[in-house]
Amino acid sequence: MGILMSDDTKKDSFSRRGFLEMGSAALAAAGMLSATDAAAQDQKADQKPYPNRNDRSASAPGPGNPALDAQNPDSFLPPPTDAGGVQTFKYPFGLAHKRMQEGGWSREVTVRELAVSRSIAGVDMRLTAGGIRELHWHTAAEWALMLYGNARITGLDAEGKSFVSDVTEGDLWYFPTGIPHSIQGLNPDGCEFLLVFDDGNFSEYETVLLTDWMAHTPHDVLSKNFGVSEQALAALPRREKFIFQAAVPGPLADDQKRSAGSLGLSQQDFAFRTTQEAISKRTKGGEVRIVDSSKFKVSATIAAAIVTVHPGGIRELHWHPNADEWQYYISGAGKMTVFATGGRARTMDFQAGDVGYVLKTLPHYVQNTGDTDLKFLEMFKSSFYQDLALSEWLTHTPPELVMAHLGIDRSTLDAIPKDEIVVMPK
Repeated sequence: MGILMSDDTKKDSFSRRGFLEMGSAALAAAGMLSATDAAAQDQKADQKPYPNRNDRSASAPGPGNPALDAQNPDSFLPPPTDAGGVQTFKYPFGLAHKRMQEGGWSREVTVRELAVSRSIAGVDMRLTAGGIRELHWHTAAEWALMLYGNARITGLDAEGKSFVSDVTEGDLWYFPTGIPHSIQGLNPDGCEFLLVFDDGNFSEYETVLLTDWMAHTPHDVLSKNFGVSEQALAALPRREKFIFQAAVPGPLADDQKRSAGSLGLSQQDFAFRTTQEAISKRTKGGEVRIVDSSKFKVSATIAAAIVTVHPGGIRELHWHPNADEWQYYISGAGKMTVFATGGRARTMDFQAGDVGYVLKTLPHYVQNTGDTDLKFLEMFKSSFYQDLALSEWLTHTPPELVMAHLGIDRSTLDAIPKDEIVVMPK
């Protein structure tokens, strides 16, 4: 635990930039800034997230949570452009309940955790080497991104043909509603992956599980269905397994051969290798990969953009006409302002592991506030990706009309990018 400091000292020691650049892990480890660091931060008085002692109207002399304020400086002291009440659009996976099992764990962010997230829910899951997310299917479609490690996925297509494939960091998969599948961690250290479902009410507690189905079916019925004796079924589990530990599977080719049967392997590819896909757009400010059904054929209900914003860059002012946007922050630090109807706007700060959400058609931007790349997902309940940029709108409208609205001159309007840039600077 760090040296205790008075509330006044704490409020005078940290700058807005200091809070943005320090992650929660660093704060927990360091406790509080040293006196030397505090003096250096005081030189940036114009950017203090904690107000000056003389700033009476912004002062907060009561109890506080410095570590939480460190991650959310734009909530503690909002920009003057923020106005009115905009529904909270951030929830960290770090606050979600972690369901621990032998073989791994899972945690979810649904509409129950993030009330605005009505169309999409997310699950963060970890499997050990050999750990199995048991055979199951969902009432919602499942889109996934491998965050770490290696896994083997299996499925059965609508024609009854088997699908078995290995995936690694950066790869995607998609299983439509009702398609049975499984996931198993591989050597050397299993995997961690993000699951995205096209229903905000979805819950990992409400899937159709093989072991649960068997446990709730009389053994005499199972005996007749499988054509085996009831005695042969005596060891069936009495409850769901969900995630459980098993041996690491053998070579992929062996599993594919054994599961093919008389029908052969599925012609559908439920996996997608993003590293083999060209960058959709690259600028000095960053890049974006767009993956929707035009490229990943099986992904009929979920479209995605994988966005990287370099330090100093900004995901330009834009909006999405066709769907709400569900976000997952993979690395770096940033902030997002969402502008709502009625002259309302709110800014919130994001770090790795946070979930963000923007309602359909609401204008917003995402700015990198750190000194490393900001990487995040944009997810949509749609078969296709669509957005419109503010710059694009202004430069494709009669110039006199735009200048009359904004009070700018023609040279300023001519300097605005004519096309959608996605990540600025151009």
